[in-house]
Parts: sequence; structure tokens; C-alpha cells
Amino acid sequence: MKIVKLGLSAVLVASVTLCFAQKKSQVKVATPVFRKDTFNIIKFGAKADGVTLNTKAINGAIDACNKKGGGVVLVPAGFWITGPIELKSNVNLHLQKNAVLQTTDDFSQFKLIASNWEGLPQMRNQSPISATNATNIAITGFGIIDGNGDAWRMVKKEKLTESNWKKLVASGGVLSDDKKTWYPSEKSKKGSTMKNPGEIRSDKSAAFYDSVKDFLRPNLLVLTRCKKILLEGVTFQNSPAWNLHPLMSEDITVRNIQVKNPWYAQNGDGIDLESCKNVLVENSTFDVGDDGICIKSGRDKWGRERAMPTENVIIRNCVVYQAHGGFVVGSEMSGGARNIWVDNCTFIGTDIGIRFKTTRGRGGVVENIYINNVSMKDIIGEAILFDMYYEAKDPIALAGEKREPPKVETKPVTEETPVFKKVYVNGVVCNGAEKGIFVRGLPEMNVQNIVLENMTLQAKEGLDMTEGSGISLKNITFLTQNTDPVMNIHNSQKISLDRIVFKTNAELMLNVSGEKSKNIVITHTDHSVAKKAINFSYGADEGAAYILMEGRK
Repeated sequence: MKIVKLGLSAVLVASVTLCFAQKKSQVKVATPVFRKDTFNIIKFGAKADGVTLNTKAINGAIDACNKKGGGVVLVPAGFWITGPIELKSNVNLHLQKNAVLQTTDDFSQFKLIASNWEGLPQMRNQSPISATNATNIAITGFGIIDGNGDAWRMVKKEKLTESNWKKLVASGGVLSDDKKTWYPSEKSKKGSTMKNPGEIRSDKSAAFYDSVKDFLRPNLLVLTRCKKILLEGVTFQNSPAWNLHPLMSEDITVRNIQVKNPWYAQNGDGIDLESCKNVLVENSTFDVGDDGICIKSGRDKWGRERAMPTENVIIRNCVVYQAHGGFVVGSEMSGGARNIWVDNCTFIGTDIGIRFKTTRGRGGVVENIYINNVSMKDIIGEAILFDMYYEAKDPIALAGEKREPPKVETKPVTEETPVFKKVYVNGVVCNGAEKGIFVRGLPEMNVQNIVLENMTLQAKEGLDMTEGSGISLKNITFLTQNTDPVMNIHNSQKISLDRIVFKTNAELMLNVSGEKSKNIVITHTDHSVAKKAINFSYGADEGAAYILMEGRK
């Protein structure tokens, strides 16, 4: 261990010089305005008996409203069954209190259409609610929109109790060959055995797509190339796949909504903002089966060719309960993501709190992300995660599942190489997690220029960093069960550890490993409370890390 008597200005830490001068006030979100004319779906023949299929009546009301210059399509209190609804320009679909709008479980009501799934052009079933190229649209009120997702989705045995599993199997459907997954139909099971069955290709016929139709689950709400959108007050729940999916749209306001899915809902994301710009999400609650609030921009070459980043986004005063991640970027972020602010959010019981995920092949640049004041409780995995080895699996391994660490090899930097840089995270308090901070970059493209400061993290483990560059940790308190070591840094450079606090009598403050590690600087940190301050292993040079004494030259 070296104690270097130098001024802080002599330390080459790129992250402390990052420019975070951009202001949220630069984000302007245009909101829709509607005429007061009201079109009650009852006048178009709708019946709230929980049996009548009201697709024609509801779409008829929307069409009439649109043709007369717009206004409000009213869904009164009651239980309304419907097939796919298509929103049109200048229409506000308004649900009164105690209105339940539920999608039918009759799959024949949903036609197969050319759409988009997880960032790729795909054939999918038409969404329960959709709009394309519409302007000035809204879904508002106090009611519930239910996507009847249980009729569509497959379920893994490991995600249910034994009694719930037996009940599900007894309800019908079919099992996978290993009896570990339930499918609602043979078509659903058939699609699961194929690689990317929904891919749009000239050698696939209409008959083929029909043979796997039930597998091609729709997202509950898809708004494609729309402008001036408002979602307010309504509960969106039980989606077949993703819940809310604005795609290539702009000027989006999401306010005071609830988004719910069963925790076992595979691909049951809350909201996925894909290639969107000028967005406000506030005062909303998410409790879902996959990622909660997610930023995307297309996958691989398709996302890069689209070249539409998700940008100019404000997310504030939101709560995420069960989810794979609270705030998430990726993994389909090939068009990039930038200029995003997350303020005053709470994550309770999520698998991961703040989650950045990508992998080789994606490409795309994620930058200028600002996260402030996040409270977390009972996080199952990592409180803060940057991972460039995403494997498209649940973030927490299921019982009995074994996962090998990724093979580490250096590859050339190309347009397929993803980039995470210029991220600022401030004011995180986490009460319970497996790990406080996890950073895993690529050898050829480190996670770079990240500032993490003003945090108290109660977790089993503290910091685990691999292939990071220009990363600053400042005023971080690690209250960890494992103190051997509190922090582990591997093959990383230009790392600043300033004002780090940890438990007295910790076994080891910092382990440094890997021959690429260098310029790791510790300042304003009482290393004497650890039994050992720094350990060097696996090829790390003993000059790779320094404890800096300020004020002396």
C-alpha cells in the first residue's frame, strides 16, 4: 500500500470533470387539449353486462368523435368486455370511476399484424388498445383497463406455489416436455420451441404465423408514431406482454396512473419508452412482472438503422414495487438514450434498483443520465447495476438454476459495441440488497465517466467493479455484512474513492486485481478502521491504488 502526499489536482480522474450542466427545464412536453363534446359508448350499443363484446360500439364512438373534430369518448361505470380498440386523433378515452374495461379472452378477435417486439420488426397479435400516427390522444379517468393477460401468458412452475401450480394445470392448457412450463394452448407451446417465430421473413407464410399465433402475445397499449399523448388516472393491468409501449412517439405525459401485473408475468414490463422524445412520467405506481420503468430504442442493427434515441425524459415521484428493475435502461438500446432525469423515486422489493443493461451486438450510446434522490428497500439483487454482459434472463436465478460467469475476451470496437457513459447518480438510500454497486464493462469498452455520490447502502456486499474507467464514488457509506473486502475493483482505471465510510474492524477495505488496474485514488477515507487497507491480487501492480494525503506537496 502506498500513501502518496500529493494535492488532489494531481489526480487524473476523468469522472470528476464531467459536465452535468444540462437542465431539466430544457425539456418541453406539449400536452393534448380536447373539445368538450362527449360520446357515451352506451349510445353506440355498448352493454356493461360482462358478457357482450363491445368492440364495435367502442370503436364506433371513437370514430364518430374523431370525425366530428374530437372530444371525449366516455366509458361509464360498469364491466365492459371488448376486443381491440383503436384510438384516433383528438380523442380522449375517459373511464369513469368503477369502470372496468376488460379485453376478451377470445383470441380470434385479435388479428396478426406487422408490429414490433423487443426492438425488432415482428408479427404480433393486435394490441388491446393501439394508435398509429395519431395526434392529440389520451386515456384518462379513474377506471381499470385489464388486458386479460392470464389467457395469453406462459407460466414457469418455479414461480408459483405448489397449490397454485396444480390449480393452473387443472384449468387446461398444455405443459412443456419437461413439465416445468405451462402454456395456454398448443400454438403457444409450439412458438416457444422456435427461435424468433414472429420474425417477419419472406419465407414465412400466413399459415405459419397462424400456427404460432397464441405465442405472439400483444402488449396491452401500443402507441406508434403518435404525438401529444396523455395517460392519466387510469389503472392498466394484467397485460399479455408489456403493459404500456409508446413507440417512436413524442410529447408524452404519464401522470397518476397505476400499472399492475402478476410478479410471475413473463415480459410483463410496466412502461417501455422506445425511441420516444419529450416525455414526463410522474406520480405513478408500478407493480409488475418484469422491468418497471424502462428506456429502450430498438435492438441491434434494426435499432441502429432506426437511429431514434429515447431522449428528453423526466421521471419523478414514482414508486416501483415488484419488478426486475425500478428504473432501467436497455437492453434494447441500440438507437441510444440521452438526456434523462430521474428524481425522487422509491423502489421497494425490486430485483434490481437502478439497472443499466446491454450486451455486445447492440451498439448504441447511453449518456447524460441524471438520477437524484432514490429510496430503496428490500432489493433482491443489486441496488445500482451497470452490466454490459446482459443474457436475457431473469436478474435473479431461480431455485436450482446455475449460471456461469461470462467468458472474458477482448473484441474489436465496432458499431455493434455498446457504450455507457456520463451517468450521474446522487442521493441513494438503500435498506437491504445483495450488493450495493455492481459495474461490469467490456474489456474493449469500459463503463466510463460515472459519478456516484451521497449514498448510504445497506447490503450484503459493497462495491464490485470490473472494467470501469473514469468512475468517481464520493461520500458513500457501505454498511455491509461482508467486509472482506468492502470494495473490489478489477481491471479498472482512473477511479476516485472519496469519503468512503464502512464498518469499523472491516477485514479489508479494498481489493485491487488485474494487471489493467491503475490510478485508483482514495481520499478523505479513514482506512485505519480496516484490519487491512488495500490488497493487490491477480496481477495488479502495488502502485495501482493510492491513499492520497492532501495539503502536502
